[in-house]
Amino acid sequence: MNVILVTACPSGVATTFLAARALERAAARRGWKASVEMHSQLEPFVPLDSATLAAAELVVVAASAPVDLARFVGKRVHQAPISEALPEPDAFLTRAQKEATTLTAAAATGDTEAGPAAPQPSAPGKQKIVAVTACPTGVAHTFMAAEALSQAGRGLGYPIRVETQGSVGAQDALTEEEIREAEVVILACDIEVDPSRFAGKRVFRTSTGAALKHAGQTIHDALEKAQVHGGKAEGQAARSGGGEAGGQRGPYRHLLTGVSFMLPMVVAGGLLIALSFVFGIDAAQEKGSLAAALMQIGGGAAFKLMVPLLAGYIAYSIADRPGIAPGMIGGYLASELGAGFLGGIAAGFIAGYSAQALSRRVKLPASVESLKPILIIPLVASLITGVVMIYVIGTPVAAIMSAVTTFLTNMNSGNAILLGVLLGAMMCFDLGGPVNKAAYTFGVGLLSTGAGAQGPMAAIMAAGMVPPIGMGIASLMARAKFSEPEREAGKASLVLGLCFISEGAIPFMAKDPLRVIPISMMGGALTGAMSMYFDVHLMAPHGGLFVLLIPNAVSHVLLYLLSITAGSLFVGAGYALVKTGRVELPGTTAAVSQG
Repeated sequence: MNVILVTACPSGVATTFLAARALERAAARRGWKASVEMHSQLEPFVPLDSATLAAAELVVVAASAPVDLARFVGKRVHQAPISEALPEPDAFLTRAQKEATTLTAAAATGDTEAGPAAPQPSAPGKQKIVAVTACPTGVAHTFMAAEALSQAGRGLGYPIRVETQGSVGAQDALTEEEIREAEVVILACDIEVDPSRFAGKRVFRTSTGAALKHAGQTIHDALEKAQVHGGKAEGQAARSGGGEAGGQRGPYRHLLTGVSFMLPMVVAGGLLIALSFVFGIDAAQEKGSLAAALMQIGGGAAFKLMVPLLAGYIAYSIADRPGIAPGMIGGYLASELGAGFLGGIAAGFIAGYSAQALSRRVKLPASVESLKPILIIPLVASLITGVVMIYVIGTPVAAIMSAVTTFLTNMNSGNAILLGVLLGAMMCFDLGGPVNKAAYTFGVGLLSTGAGAQGPMAAIMAAGMVPPIGMGIASLMARAKFSEPEREAGKASLVLGLCFISEGAIPFMAKDPLRVIPISMMGGALTGAMSMYFDVHLMAPHGGLFVLLIPNAVSHVLLYLLSITAGSLFVGAGYALVKTGRVELPGTTAAVSQG
């Protein structure tokens, strides 16, 4: 069958290209002869020639931007938002073949005038949606998920407003009027956010990853499965409202909430300690000096608050505000008992679930019910957490942390290299997913243990920079194998990699996972191993190459750069070698195979 595939998105950049490639491959698997027309801002538009139009038996229009359909009058045409074509292109073509109808002149004119709203559903499409996105670091996934939801909402015809709760706080904050008028609230959050303002609204919870990869499906699921927040449905909506954040991912989300709140403290404390070294390695020992003050602020205050903050906000994520006090008390005890961040994690969960159980199960007379959140829950939950930490958890966890610290302090080069390989590969496996976050959380937590802990953190950050930098290098080394939109994405990926935003490589991983993931893991393992072998120490767990501008924030700067460069070049050259690509020639629908 001869088929014409037309794609167009509001921005005319990435989504247009991705949908076209996905549909073209799906058509090829069916044995169809496909001619592709992309409405892109990256190259001048050249319409299909008359011979191609005449031979076409089916026209598939995946567009959320105005497209001239008058050329296709008399042809069997199926049109839908571009967001519907990306998740399952094969199913999309099956539906297109089944539901296509002969296009009339009146319909073509109406669709041309309607522009982006042409494929809008009739009644349900008018429902208003508001959303909030938040990831642990508040950088990449937060804003990428927001953009994906916004584009999918426009494509499906749903008015949508998205608030991002990133590292600098809430941006594009939802107004009371917008929340009041919304039919559904989507919370695409990997950390706990305050949902109290959405009381009485239908709320659907999911993760930033799900919203980013399956934005259209997320909106459909939200409209179908959202549950009223507040009252009896509150707990169910919060934890089983659908998506990846519910159910089994509850404890994981609570942990990431604690890490998210702890992270600024770690960064500030680490950099203050590094600044104290500017005056000399032993300058902080001179009482009354500026170096001593910096060390006291960074090491004496910030680092001591890390574990209590971690535990407190894990408990907050579980039990809301009543969990903060027992969580922080448990975290402080973990520090005092030498149980470190592992003890802090345990304390946070003990305090959180204790406070939650007391809140739900303890019934008091109405006259004293108001005392529960400010007196009874903090008192009893703190007592339970403290007793368990002192008599049950503290000693064995402290022994584990002591063993970890001893291992880090005394490990030989062979052990260091193996640890670097493991952490580096984990950082590059899923780029911001659970495995990546597990390695990162491990490194951040180790910073509170002191001796030898900065080495793993250096390996972790270096390895996390490798995939996006490598994809950018590959797009420069093998330009013929990358289309123009891919090359633009490569430039962005390179910049994001230098900032330690691993998610910059996600577009490449999503399109070609069987090649990108193994090569990225090998490059990350190489960088992690080299960083550990060179005994590089990193005081701050974020910032990318910009941290190098701060004196003493990184030891062995040149060797650290060598480690990052080696892994990045390995990934770039490796992917440039194995990638199979096509060159889309401007103005043509043919493709020249490469590699």
